[in-house]
Amino acid sequence: MQRLLIAGGAGYIGSHVVYAALDAGYSVVVVDNLSTGVRENLPDSVPVMVGDIGDRGFMDHVLETTQPDGVMHFAGSIIVSESTAHPLAYYHNNVSNSLALISACVSAGVERFVFSSSAAVYGAIDGDAAAETAPLRPSSPYGWSKLFTEQILRDVAQAHGLTYAALRYFNVAGADGRGRSGQSGPNATHLIKIACQVAQGKRDVMEIYGADYPTPDGTCVRDYLHVSDLAEAHVRVFEHLSQASGNLILNCGNGCGYSVREVIAAVERVCGHTLPVVEAPRRAGDPPYLVACPDKLAALLNWRPQYVDLDEMIRSALAWESDYRSNG
Repeated sequence: MQRLLIAGGAGYIGSHVVYAALDAGYSVVVVDNLSTGVRENLPDSVPVMVGDIGDRGFMDHVLETTQPDGVMHFAGSIIVSESTAHPLAYYHNNVSNSLALISACVSAGVERFVFSSSAAVYGAIDGDAAAETAPLRPSSPYGWSKLFTEQILRDVAQAHGLTYAALRYFNVAGADGRGRSGQSGPNATHLIKIACQVAQGKRDVMEIYGADYPTPDGTCVRDYLHVSDLAEAHVRVFEHLSQASGNLILNCGNGCGYSVREVIAAVERVCGHTLPVVEAPRRAGDPPYLVACPDKLAALLNWRPQYVDLDEMIRSALAWESDYRSNG
């Protein structure tokens, strides 16, 4: 049985990857400082070592104790607009702390590393689905922090032989179909999460940040991938790293774009009533259009999303909102 160390494993995506790894037969240990992660979203059987990945002494102890066959890294700050207001905090948490984690892994002899990157490394694209070869021109400190960490991994892999995969997520939505985990926290910034909170009366109003973008209805267009599909992709990527040489950079998305207004309409369709909606100014760093070309991931790993219908993603997100853990 291979053992995975999952940094940030109590968070939204990390916790779903924990369940996917357990379902696939892996032994899992989680490292999380629980600043945004929720211990209750993990099974009691999974050890959680509470601490910061930027604490080198702590990480040396963790790696010596657990002796993992590989590390997956989800511990980072993720809000684009927040990164423009607080760039130093984002570069510290997403770059400096990632550097500390990667350095500890190299010293401990970890051979395989999977990094939670982002489509934000592309910045604004020109209306076509972004392949991995698209120009890299981040429009926010968040995007730059992910790109800098990808570069660190590239250089470390060349110098020290670490094998890595950087998975560039587009927008992630939904919740575990068995109700084991979902997106928790009352101050979430993900569109579908917010819309579901409004639908269930947990928020008063749905805000559209910018209605004058150069898109068909004036609102931003995004690619949405169900979190369980993303979690499965992580497990397959790690299995590939275990069986083949070479590093990977892969887009994770559905290849289909929906505007903000289309997502709101879908939530209204699923919940059966209209949402109170107001228009608000644009948020800094938001590109108008960001849709994945996921062909490389599909071809390499024979991976296809199981939840391709937007309404189905929303139904799982709405179901999670009825769980008390959804508010963290």
